[in-house]
Amino acid sequence: MVIMRVMTTPYSINADCILVQASSSFRFSNSKPCKFFISDSQLFKIMGGGCNVDDQEFASALTLVLVGKTGNGKSATGNSILGTKSFQSRRSSSGVTIKSEWKTTKMQDGRVVNVIDTPGLFDISADPGFIWNEIVSCIHMARDGIHAVLVVFSICNRFSEEERAVICGLVDLFGNKIYDYMIIVFTCGDELDEDGKSLDEFLSGCSEQLKEVLCLCGNRCVLFDNRSKDEAKKLSQVHELLSQVNMVLDKNGGKPYSSEIFAMFKKEFAENESLTLNDKQLKPLIELLESKFIEIELKLKKLLEEEQAARLKAEMKAIEVKKKCEENVQGMKEQLDEATEALKHWRCSIM
Repeated sequence: MVIMRVMTTPYSINADCILVQASSSFRFSNSKPCKFFISDSQLFKIMGGGCNVDDQEFASALTLVLVGKTGNGKSATGNSILGTKSFQSRRSSSGVTIKSEWKTTKMQDGRVVNVIDTPGLFDISADPGFIWNEIVSCIHMARDGIHAVLVVFSICNRFSEEERAVICGLVDLFGNKIYDYMIIVFTCGDELDEDGKSLDEFLSGCSEQLKEVLCLCGNRCVLFDNRSKDEAKKLSQVHELLSQVNMVLDKNGGKPYSSEIFAMFKKEFAENESLTLNDKQLKPLIELLESKFIEIELKLKKLLEEEQAARLKAEMKAIEVKKKCEENVQGMKEQLDEATEALKHWRCSIM
């Protein structure tokens, strides 16, 4: 485990923060919640002010998991939440995050927030072995439960089969109850600003499929501009997200999402702290995950086939329309030539 002290800009919710980086093999806790001890009374100075922090034990941390299609801005959103450039992020169609990562910070209100950034877990074109390893890794990291699942969409992209695959994959793996923990995060808020549109205006014109997903998520959504330099705006959008997280907590009685999979992980590791993901004691859990993964893989393949079929149909339709347009243009050209020739004959007959 690596612990870093990071100085951030004055706007940040966590003006000074501790970031803990962990690989999937690091054990966050036994059956007890994560605990962090902070003793530097000058550690948290907020906007030139400060708060006296005595030795404290934070036993209840929020765990947020970022999921979404590659390139939608998951890592940038994670950085906005943390207030630091903790996750590697840049514009790339191939994706920058290559494995699940876990970082934690302390917010101004004293809450400890864990953020798990994931690669494209349910990308249709991703290697099945890669998806499998990262799903296991992510569940291992969050086995004490998830307080909110942040599904990241970009307003620059249409709601495609790949976007649907993210939702379907989550539901197939964790069950319909996962909807109660979902918050939709729309990135590229700067694009809406340039168009002079609000999020409500954007949503009013979105596809029926996206509206259905929002309805299943209780219409919990927030707009993020991860490129903004406006300190107040950055602070405001994080506050809005945390407000949505509080709604999720209220809806679920403050309990994090858990399932048979999470319960099995937690039980096994609580009984034996030295367990690794390769131990035989985890075989029943691995078999359960494998069976679910096979179902997800088949569904992803079906979605890919449907997407390819739809794309081929659209291409054939475009070719057909183009051909018809060319025929119409040719017909009009011939009619024009005939009319021109008739006009010439008419003029000759008059003369």
